[in-house]
Amino acid sequence: MADVVVRTVPRPDAAAVTALGEQGVATVHEAMGRRGLMQSYLRPIYPGARIAGRAVTVLSQPGDNLMIHAAVEVCEPGDVLVVATVSPSTDGMFGELLATALRARGVVGLVIDAGARDVAELTEMGFPVWSRAISAQGTVKATPGSVNVPVVVAGELVNPGDVMVADDDGVVVVRREDAVAVAAAAQRRLDDEAEKRVLLQGGELSLDIYQLRAKLEALGVSYQ
Repeated sequence: MADVVVRTVPRPDAAAVTALGEQGVATVHEAMGRRGLMQSYLRPIYPGARIAGRAVTVLSQPGDNLMIHAAVEVCEPGDVLVVATVSPSTDGMFGELLATALRARGVVGLVIDAGARDVAELTEMGFPVWSRAISAQGTVKATPGSVNVPVVVAGELVNPGDVMVADDDGVVVVRREDAVAVAAAAQRRLDDEAEKRVLLQGGELSLDIYQLRAKLEALGVSYQ
């Protein structure tokens, strides 16, 4: 595939993006039939961050952040920059200066299947990052790559324009064309959980609420 920077990316439904961010990773993942969740090694660099936004994707060589710099120009307010490398890397490809540039463009956060650095500075400025590793290992700006092409990040395919949802539970990707339906399904799940929470607070057992006694019996579990 030729190296390319694609400037125009479709935008997902704005209301759905907002809802997905409020619903959170765990609920959205379950609402999609337990799909879309990136591998658990992607962790936030500080706790409490919660974002959702349109994916702007980057495909880079490991240890080379040239294409991250190229991607800044095409980012728009509300975007999430999503960085993959062509082979596994933990090098510190992103730090405080790039975060400053992205914040000036209105980017809400970064998901990178490689290393981040300058964690103290990123935390102080409140720029959310989910990364494979934390590393001060330096990088170069020497090798071409692509911006806004399909990439695989932590085991999940991400297309430009997909919705990225990230919080303390991890990162999940929602296909742009599915965003409205997934947000509706996630809200139904939250409403159902709210009803069950009231029952549990009243002392009812989850065994009865979920009708699990028959399943235990069918599996041969006995009480003595």
